[in-house]
Amino acid sequence: MPVTEPSRAAAPVAPRSTDPTVRPSAGPPDRPPGGGKPRRVAASPAARTAGLAGALLLLLALAVLSLAFGARSLTAAEAWRGLVDSGSPAYQVVHQMRLPRTLLGLLIGTALGLAGCVMQSLTRNPLADPGLLGINAGASAAVVTAITALGVTSFTGYVWFALAGAAAVSVLVYAVGGGRGATPARLALAGAALNAALFSYVSAAMILDTVSLDRMRFWTVGSLASAQLGTVAKVAPFIAAGAVVALLLARPLNALALGDDQARALGARPARVRAAAITAVTLLCGAATAAAGPIVFVGLMVPHLVRALTGPDLRWMLPYCAVLAPVLLLGADVLGRLLGRPGELQVGIVTAVVGGPVFLWVLRRRKVAAA
Repeated sequence: MPVTEPSRAAAPVAPRSTDPTVRPSAGPPDRPPGGGKPRRVAASPAARTAGLAGALLLLLALAVLSLAFGARSLTAAEAWRGLVDSGSPAYQVVHQMRLPRTLLGLLIGTALGLAGCVMQSLTRNPLADPGLLGINAGASAAVVTAITALGVTSFTGYVWFALAGAAAVSVLVYAVGGGRGATPARLALAGAALNAALFSYVSAAMILDTVSLDRMRFWTVGSLASAQLGTVAKVAPFIAAGAVVALLLARPLNALALGDDQARALGARPARVRAAAITAVTLLCGAATAAAGPIVFVGLMVPHLVRALTGPDLRWMLPYCAVLAPVLLLGADVLGRLLGRPGELQVGIVTAVVGGPVFLWVLRRRKVAAA
């Protein structure tokens, strides 16, 4: 007579969590089903807070290095005296050249880091950056048009054209991507098409107008060399407004990551969240591009690396990106000054050289993980 296995009572099914940091698991939390490498356990809030404090200290150290290093190096004591003592021999160097570019680097790094984080969450693509939707390209095309057609040479002129170009492309991408019914895939495809077309226009304008080429060549590479305190004061309100909107979107974007239906159940309105996210990225990228030109890879690298530290919760990712992105940008700027002495390598070149291998490493990791 065949022996049957005793029936087992069905285990109660736990309700699905809406917290984006919690992922369902068929096995123990520290090991995936079937064995293999243990799962990474998310750091505790205390550890994340300590990590953020360490990132702030690292940012302070990079700011000091930015004040100290250049064509003529200063000690930390000389840089401090040049900062606070108007009678110091280093006062003019610090206040007229290094302090403005350090402050501008802090602002632009924060803008690009937040914009990249918001963009990756909006498109649900961890390899996205602010250029994915063509926003950087729109700002660049508008500024190049202002230079070649209208002879604009000041930041005051650049910033309004950059914001107008970024906003126009944002609206166009949103409309082409489906408006209220826009999906991450449609937004990405529309942005990629506009990005290619606009950067082709920028290249053609630079080739055809040799008079304006000299004015555009450093701007289009991405540089902090021409920073002035007036530029910092003018760009700060736009970046501050974009940063506030981005930080307020942490919870709605967390909900949106669960899907539109789940987000609505949690009280979020997907169409409004996407529109607000694009507005934040427009303000951040438009102002940053106007001030220093299109700087690549910062908005891609930093959010991806931060996600490995904090998990996908934007309540932690956004503050980390706001601190670590200027760390990367100031570090690249200091490295460019040291490598290019007595001149310098533009920060956009350094971030591209560093970002290329990192991007390939990220792609390889994702390929291995998918396998």
